[in-house]
Amino acid sequence: MLRILLPFAAAAFVLAIVPGPTTAVMMRQTLRSGRQAALATILGSQTGLLFWSGATAFGLSAVVAASQVAYDVMRVIGALVLVALGVQSLLRSRRSGSAVDPTAASPGQAPRQWSRWGAFRIGLATELGNPKAAVFALSFLPQFVPSRAPVLATTLLLGVVWVAVDTTWYVLLTSLIARSRFALTRAPLRRWLERVSGSVLIGLGVRVALQKR
Repeated sequence: MLRILLPFAAAAFVLAIVPGPTTAVMMRQTLRSGRQAALATILGSQTGLLFWSGATAFGLSAVVAASQVAYDVMRVIGALVLVALGVQSLLRSRRSGSAVDPTAASPGQAPRQWSRWGAFRIGLATELGNPKAAVFALSFLPQFVPSRAPVLATTLLLGVVWVAVDTTWYVLLTSLIARSRFALTRAPLRRWLERVSGSVLIGLGVRVALQKR
């Protein structure tokens, strides 16, 4: 089993570092509300990833892969979530032109006005609303299941390893961003970052909406 887990963990790490919707949302949460909000978002995202891994083990994600309607519904929902987050960032950049940011924290203070449950839901919705995650889990995990191994147990184990690798990467990245958060959230730079992140999220939303299988 160790011969399988090591190359699988390496492959999962390569997948984790490739930027995508989860990376964009996590960075947005870190800059807006701090490390704790980002960690709650990561927890939500990884819960969604664990769901798709379990769905692969039990064959549920095959429904998404086979059904155009199910795929399209998830695609539209995921696109709406990303576009909504992007629009929020763009509106926030306009409001922060000269006003004091009510969610910004002074050095040594905790960020304000965010909900752990709200941050968790953002991460969960981002992952569950991404049909590519379901299809990719269905095509990625089975490749590492040995021919004589129990399929259900092995697939679930690989899913747990995938989530562990993914979580480790995002926690490390969040910590790096959080350390420079106060420098990155100075008013002029904060407005620029909000505009860039908002545009990226909207672009990702449009991409998800238009993407094919």
